[in-house]
Amino acid sequence: MPRILSETDVADFRARLCAAAEDQFAEHGIEAVTMRQLAAALGVSPMTPYRYFRDKDEIIDAVRTSAYDRFADALEAAFEAHGNSAEKSIAVGEAYLDFAVNNPRAYALMFDLKDVKAPPSEGLLAAGRRARDCQVRHVQGLIDAGLITGDAEDQGHIFWASVYGFAGLVLMGQISPEEGRRLHRLASRSMITHAAS
Repeated sequence: MPRILSETDVADFRARLCAAAEDQFAEHGIEAVTMRQLAAALGVSPMTPYRYFRDKDEIIDAVRTSAYDRFADALEAAFEAHGNSAEKSIAVGEAYLDFAVNNPRAYALMFDLKDVKAPPSEGLLAAGRRARDCQVRHVQGLIDAGLITGDAEDQGHIFWASVYGFAGLVLMGQISPEEGRRLHRLASRSMITHAAS
């Protein structure tokens, strides 16, 4: 008879399984990874993951939700830790870059995943919104301060595209993380100066 699992037991195993899945999915691709392989990576029986997740789609969703939540946490912490609007904007971009560099597998599963067939859960959608909202919020601060003009959503996508590009160059080994941060600061200041002039 299986033992009764506490909420802490469930949360701990789900976190361990998601960490293993993040590595497996990023390394081998989602289609190549089975529930049996995930169980083997954790040293448990093939049926154990089914006590915690309905199927592989639910694990993929949980892995991506966790990644987006950690990403949003990093962006929000950067936003809250800095003073004026320009500093906040640059800090959010640097937090984005740092997350991509320090969590390349999670980052790939967030943005470069093309094999997902199941619709996203409400948790995943909410985590993604948190990250986007922070990127819009720092741009709205620039607009409110008169440093740039235009729609915050549009300008947020412009800033996002810029830092996404630098993150991609770093992850492909084309530039160093330090060069990515330097170029991000240069591009941000250039956009702010150009928009304000």
